[in-house]
This record gives sequence, C-alpha cells and structure tokens, in this order.
Amino acid sequence: MGNIARLIFALLLACCAASARAETYPDRPIRLIVSIAAGSVTDVIMRQAAVELTPLFGGQPLVIENRGGASGIVAAQACAQAAPDGYTLCVIYHSTMSYNPLLFDHLPYDPDRDLVPVTRLFFLNEGLFVSTELGVSSVAELKAMALTKSDKLNYATLGEGSFPDLFLRWLNNQWGTKIVGVPYKGGGPAAQALAGNQVQLTRFGIGNFLGLVKAGKVKALAVSADKRSELLPNVPTLAEAGLGGYPGQGWWGLAAPKGTPATIVDKVNAAFVKVFSEPKFTAFLSQQAVVPAPTSPAGFAAFLKEDRKAAESLIKIANTKREEYKPH
Repeated sequence: MGNIARLIFALLLACCAASARAETYPDRPIRLIVSIAAGSVTDVIMRQAAVELTPLFGGQPLVIENRGGASGIVAAQACAQAAPDGYTLCVIYHSTMSYNPLLFDHLPYDPDRDLVPVTRLFFLNEGLFVSTELGVSSVAELKAMALTKSDKLNYATLGEGSFPDLFLRWLNNQWGTKIVGVPYKGGGPAAQALAGNQVQLTRFGIGNFLGLVKAGKVKALAVSADKRSELLPNVPTLAEAGLGGYPGQGWWGLAAPKGTPATIVDKVNAAFVKVFSEPKFTAFLSQQAVVPAPTSPAGFAAFLKEDRKAAESLIKIANTKREEYKPH
C-alpha cells in the first residue's frame, strides 16, 4: 500500500471512529464549566438548562463546575486544556472571546486556537445599581457625589478587563472621576457585597439584583436596554439617565475544546438551541432579565468576529492599555 493510500485509509478510519462516537454520544455525564460563581444569574440559568437538557442527552446529566473570577480566564484555560471529546463543554462570555485577547498578553489560552464555538445562548439586560446606604436616587446625584469623593467609592467588577471593569473605566473617563474597582467572582457575590455596602455601585445583569431591589437593600439607577425593563418599569434607561453612548452589550454562549468532532458539536448545538427556544424556558429567561439568542455554530462564529471589532472600539473609548496576565 502506497503512502497516499495509507493516508486515505487512515482518514477513513478516523471519520468512521468520529461517526461512531457521535452515534453513542453521550454515554456518560458531561462536565459543564461555567465561567462565573455559583448563585449568579448565568449559573442559575445553566443549572435549570441542565435539567431541561438531560432528557435530550439520553438521560446523561450535565454536571456544573463553577470557575469564576479573572474575567473568565481561569474557566477558559480549563476548557482549553480539556479533552476534545464532547464531555467538557464551556459556558463563555464576551470577556472570554472578545476582550481578553485584546487586553492581556500571555493569556493561558487562545480563544481562536483553543476553543470552538457551539452556540450563542443569550444577551444580558444590565443595570447600574448602588447601595441604598449611599443615599442617592439618580445617576445625576451619583455623579455629583463621585465628583467630590470618587476615591471613597468602590465598584464591583469581575476583574481587570471584564465588562463591568470596562464600564467603570469608561465612566471614570466620562466623568473625570477615580472610582475604584474591586473584583468579585460573579454577579451573586457582587450583589451581596453591594447590599452590605462593601462596594457602593456596580453594573451587572439585572437578574442578580431583583430580590435585593425589592427588599430595599440596593437601588437601581438605570438599565442598559434600549427601552425600560418590564421587571423594573420605573427605572430609566442609561440614555434617559444621561449615560448614553456606551457601545458594549453583554452576552453568554457555549464553546468546546478545539478538536471536538463536528458531529458532536452539531449534536450539542441542536440540544441547546432546542431548550433555549422553548416557550416555557424563554419565559423563565425573561424573568432572569436575559434575552435568548441561540445560533448555529457558524452563526456564533460570525457573531464573534463582529463582537471582537466592537470590543476594539470599546477598549479604545475606555482608553484601556494591554497588560500582562498574571495568575493569582
């Protein structure tokens, strides 16, 4: 057998093996790495999604593994290093794919080289929230306070270069203030810190704060959507509150380690798209203040290219320089 014939034979064997794996996949539990702390809105959503997905995966459970902090870098590294067999899936977001490679040198993963897009899942509706102990009721009042004592105001982020952090940098540039960023591993911990006045303001997904707003422990000053949220109808949009012009929008999606067979990627995509399109589940998502937006793998890949361009624009506006990534 010649070299060319051997190569063709080897390729045929590989294709047959991949096809066989796809037919039996999954035959054991699937690890789902979530790039945020337990209790955050995305974690709550993915735990409910795991319940809905289990029947579609032949009864095999999806086991949540929370890897929060460091702008999603820790989770992305774990995903990149996992076996590309379909038994590790990764819940990723804008920092993972679009912002981190533009903000950090020496990342322990490369989003283009190490991860394969599976589907976008949803967009975030976010809000600007403050501690009720701060005693402000509007963005104008917050700005007036920040101009006189911004160095005494702390703002919850997900780490340097994260979406909340970039909004803070943009806000400081807009206002000429020096509000200080404090990193947390997710919206849940950040919300509790705000309720306890350990930080005084932040911008995160609305769903993390609804209970605290109703309990009077935090106050919503504005929401990020084009129109007011049905969940917070009396809260103005950022544009209405005088903070229009911020170009970023938060999103979450699903990826797998590069090299995961395309047949398995397609199978996983079909299951997630089905769940995130079902009326009952989309109603649940609306109560979490997110907008379902599932896509095909190709559609998600195309979206990521455009999102990287938007990230470049936002980073320029925020006047943010590249830094060397230093794991803690």
